[in-house]
Amino acid sequence: MASRPFNLRRLIIGDPIETAMAKHERITKVKALAVFSSDALSSVAYATEEILFVLILAGTVGMQLLLPIALAIVFLLFIVGTSYYQTIHAYPSGGGAYIVSKENLGILPGLTAGGALMIGYILTVTVSIAAGVGAMYSAIPALLPYRVIIGIFAILLITMINMRGIKESATVFALPTYVFITTIVALLVFGIFKMATGTLLPVEVAKTEHLSAGPLQALTLFLILRAFSAGCTALTGVEAISNGIPAFKPPESDNAGKTLIGMIVILSTMFLGISVLANAIHAVPTHTETVLSQIGRSVFGPGLGYAITQGATALILILAANTAFADFPRLASLIAKDGYLPRQLASLGDRLVFSNGIIALGVLSAILLVMFGGDTHRLLPLYAAGVFLSFTLSQAGMVVRWWRLRGPGWQRSIAINGFGAFATGVVTAVVTITRFTQGAWIVTLLIPLVVWFFISIHRHYQKVANQLSLDAFGAPASIRRHRVIVPIGGVHRGVVHAIHYARSLSSDVTAIYVDVDPSQTEKIIEKWQRWGDGIRLEILPSPYRSVINPIHEYLDHLDRERQPHDMITVVLPQFVSNAWWGNLLHNQTALVLRLSLIFRRGTVVTDMPYRLKE
Repeated sequence: MASRPFNLRRLIIGDPIETAMAKHERITKVKALAVFSSDALSSVAYATEEILFVLILAGTVGMQLLLPIALAIVFLLFIVGTSYYQTIHAYPSGGGAYIVSKENLGILPGLTAGGALMIGYILTVTVSIAAGVGAMYSAIPALLPYRVIIGIFAILLITMINMRGIKESATVFALPTYVFITTIVALLVFGIFKMATGTLLPVEVAKTEHLSAGPLQALTLFLILRAFSAGCTALTGVEAISNGIPAFKPPESDNAGKTLIGMIVILSTMFLGISVLANAIHAVPTHTETVLSQIGRSVFGPGLGYAITQGATALILILAANTAFADFPRLASLIAKDGYLPRQLASLGDRLVFSNGIIALGVLSAILLVMFGGDTHRLLPLYAAGVFLSFTLSQAGMVVRWWRLRGPGWQRSIAINGFGAFATGVVTAVVTITRFTQGAWIVTLLIPLVVWFFISIHRHYQKVANQLSLDAFGAPASIRRHRVIVPIGGVHRGVVHAIHYARSLSSDVTAIYVDVDPSQTEKIIEKWQRWGDGIRLEILPSPYRSVINPIHEYLDHLDRERQPHDMITVVLPQFVSNAWWGNLLHNQTALVLRLSLIFRRGTVVTDMPYRLKE
């Protein structure tokens, strides 16, 4: 058997998968928890810290509110989780907030939910990567100056893994997710044991920028709500399972629902446990060491246990971006199929994943990471507002659905989703108001712009469809005169080949040559008399040595002369090297000319390649 040539693309993303194999690419509940829950589960590494970053502004009095705020967030988590459990069974085909809002509230709310979610997924990748790198430089401070470079490399790595397909990415990411869960559970068990035995000592950290920046602030309702909204980052990613139901093995809805329950239980336990330990050791947030790092140092000491905790945290935070890579392309494909995003995003790649969506997410998140310098605390204020807006629209859409269908138990379902919509709506308002000046205004402005972008794309597709429609379309007018123009840059085999092709199209053929060097022009005229096959050659003067402009001026002149049913075809001769790098060594005038002519009305552009043997 002959060996296949080396193919870098195949090496990176693997061999193509047949469409018939799609059912074998489904994943189990165990792997699905790793794929769709890593974002939500990883948020426990920074959610408690974000609460403390606000409460510390009020000093010791403020820090005492950590546990009540954490309990309120866990209560909200169960409300949202219960609401999405209903959504999973009502919409087994997936789509989450976009599909629910579009079907029940209308296209504009649907696009708003979809846009908010897409922004949220981009931020998920950026925040997860930034937080993961933060865990790395908490343990190894020398890495701090390189956090952006490390973050971009991590995004590139996760993008390539996801291009290989959801089944392979799930296999890669399952182990780190469960290692993180096991590590945090061990941290909680040992920490609570030390609390019970009185051996858990407060951690010592350097005086923070917050404490030394100036006088303490009063503990106001606004400050408490701001701390609550900061901690609500623990809920981001909860909707991911409802978006990815088609990725589960049958029965899809049942498996997705059980996975959601498992995620809610694990997430709430870890978040509350870390908050309890942070309170017990009097953790103080700093910009150089995370709160989770302080807890690990206090519970395990500076040895192996601490190193494992930091390593597992860094890994899960970086891999948490995989949740967005699983959901963003799927959501983008649904919006694209409805005609509100470029249609390229609706197509499955050769590994049965939406490759274009994966690449788009990787590029956009890398740009955002660079813009914000890889700083988690600058990114997080942007994070929750859009996500909770999509929560609210989704739950409101479910209320409308239950009211419309009024099936068995509809009153209970309305009560659950209605309360969920109210709670997440309040949180959306709180997050937007309390974090507006910190960066939430960017998302508040960006969501309407994204919706406008969706609508503009849809209008373009509608205009194209109307102009291409065959309804009330008569027979096309017959061509009265067909003129063929062949621009040449010399006289060689490729040009002669193009001339013979042009003659097969029409008897009205004209070759044109742009005179940028009179001495060369004389040689061209001499060779043309021998090889031009009797076709007339027009010499176009070019006093400023431009090649493209004289050709456009010549075509403009023909346009002024031609009748309504005349056609002009431009045949572009070019020779093509078999080696890809060989083409870079030659003048690309034909390529530039083609690009300049492609949008010209009433002109057909035809490439006539002459392939070299190498």
